[in-house]
Amino acid sequence: MSARGHTQRIRGPDLAPTAWPAPAKLNLFLQVTGRRADGYHELQTLFQLIDLCDTINIAPRSDDRIERPAGPANVAPEADLTCRAALALQQATGTRLGAELRVHKHIPQGAGLGGGSSDAATTLLALNHLWDCRLSLDELARLALPLGADVPVFIKGSSAWAEGVGERLTPVDLPPAWYVIIYPGVGVATREVFQSPELTRNSPVITIRAFFQSGGRNDCEPVVRARSPEVAAALDWLAREGSARLTGTGSCVFTARESAADAERLAARVPDRWMSFVARGLNTSPVHEQLRQRGQRT
Repeated sequence: MSARGHTQRIRGPDLAPTAWPAPAKLNLFLQVTGRRADGYHELQTLFQLIDLCDTINIAPRSDDRIERPAGPANVAPEADLTCRAALALQQATGTRLGAELRVHKHIPQGAGLGGGSSDAATTLLALNHLWDCRLSLDELARLALPLGADVPVFIKGSSAWAEGVGERLTPVDLPPAWYVIIYPGVGVATREVFQSPELTRNSPVITIRAFFQSGGRNDCEPVVRARSPEVAAALDWLAREGSARLTGTGSCVFTARESAADAERLAARVPDRWMSFVARGLNTSPVHEQLRQRGQRT
């Protein structure tokens, strides 16, 4: 995979591989408020970044090749969002530099946690720095949107209130929270959920204040519950311990706790047939923190 353009140089030390985090997200609520003529859905959601992360080891190359020698076995390199993101940045900037990407997955796939989108965003943010492309966050977010509706929130790097198809973002400082997340061992196809005839598509628009008063809901949850008995079982089990909600289009379900200890106690009781995680809510992406440490403005 390659792209042509003007020649750039990387100093020797920058050719060394570096590890970059790609954080997951939760949708604290998700309401579908309409459907556009192009088939995309208008929605409102609140993205909460969490400290469950994939890791991407990135080694810049002095040629223009994009290679992914390590990554999820069920995703071909040419279909991997990290490779597609790197190619998009090459084509947008004309750089003739390349990269070797090693993707180490910790975020389950098809789980509503945004792992693939976050991997793409981290690749764009890191290579924008390593290749010295100097695109702004707004420029990167516009470049990222065709890769997926969730990618811009990871580019911007803050927990955020989102509208439109998820690209109109308002940063939000959320109170400290720990989350117990259950992965029921099944994936859910986002496209199938949004194409479902029973999906509610006319939820009323709400304000941020109204969400904090009512908690909102996830319009995708009834669709996923009806189609996936294992997700429904996980929701029912977690609801006995307090509030339970689907993130995105699923399949992960979650509940909030006030302390790490409380979250760990609940996670220890999750049935063995499911995978569970305890994650801390973040207001700032660790990718942005790493860029700041490296002297890159975000």
